[in-house]
Amino acid sequence: MSVLDSLSEELSALDSAKLLRVRRTVQAVAGATLRVDGRDMLAFCGNDYLGLSQHPAVVEAAQQAAARWGVGATASPLVCGHSASHEALEAELAQFLGLPRALYFASGFTANVGLVPTLVGRGDAVFCDALNHASLIDGARLSRAQIAVYPHADLESLGRQLQASTARRKLIVTDAVFSMDGDIAALPQLLRLAEQYDALLLVDDAHGFGVLGAGGRGIAEHWGVQSPRLILMGTLSKAAGSAGAFVAGDARVVELVMQRARSYIFATTSPAMVTEALRASLRVIQTEGWRRQRLQSHAARLRAALADRTDVGKLLPSITPIQPLLIGENAQALERMARLWEQGIWVPAIRPPTVPAGTARLRISLSAAHSDADMERLIAALVTKV
Repeated sequence: MSVLDSLSEELSALDSAKLLRVRRTVQAVAGATLRVDGRDMLAFCGNDYLGLSQHPAVVEAAQQAAARWGVGATASPLVCGHSASHEALEAELAQFLGLPRALYFASGFTANVGLVPTLVGRGDAVFCDALNHASLIDGARLSRAQIAVYPHADLESLGRQLQASTARRKLIVTDAVFSMDGDIAALPQLLRLAEQYDALLLVDDAHGFGVLGAGGRGIAEHWGVQSPRLILMGTLSKAAGSAGAFVAGDARVVELVMQRARSYIFATTSPAMVTEALRASLRVIQTEGWRRQRLQSHAARLRAALADRTDVGKLLPSITPIQPLLIGENAQALERMARLWEQGIWVPAIRPPTVPAGTARLRISLSAAHSDADMERLIAALVTKV
């Protein structure tokens, strides 16, 4: 068998296991409607939680910035890609979060794969929740530190691992909101363990920033905690509606990341049109709190409607915009997705390796852009027998 034939065989195996992915061509229309391959679909698939990707003030900020700065940053931040807009965004993020300093990255994935190896290396240990995002897993592997994986949210197991470790430096790594389950990390208990065992705590707040907390500041505000041991990574492509990510925390940590993270040093940064859009998004997050209230209302409505409908599937516990409907087998999840698709509703079926085998699900992603009528349409489609 040639090497190309082996690739064909691998693709056939994915197809047989119902694991082939399909890429759609999409265009935003209005609100939560996407035009998909020429057809308008009510979308419950993206992470635009606050509906800011089409907000007029955010779009206008990007347009004005493009006219002023152009559409490319041209180089990495440490060469000549760092503009006054990048500088202002970092200062405003730090002020918003109540942290000493923030650093902008072009994406959350590049932030995590650079951040973890900056904080730990050979002779150190990183302690990872079993359901952490792929970028955290890859960052841990790239660090060459000893990796200890603890069962999801099992803090007793984590405590035992920390106690047994003789590593020079310890780093606990966790998602804030787990992207496929929608549950929230127990930050106060994690911080206590970090303090007890002299560890740093890295929290990926991708799905919490802009959503959790009274002011949308994320998981730390949600739990009402702060600590110099806490390092926050948050993506700006979800609730903030644009692109990029930040690392925020103790000034020494952020400076070290800027000096050593390979994915920061050697990658061209985002253009100023993106950072200006993000500055506008940050202002909206602070002034339009009704968007978070609408999200909470949508989640409550969905959960109430499906509470006793075991025939529909099992909604996993979540107070976030991520509402996973557990189905089980891959083929069944794909079938449920197809039935919704036929009714003009796009809810993605999530399958292994994104989730464990046997736990395929529909990942219902809510947005402030959804109307009450949109929610009723989704609920009716979910409970209708075909």
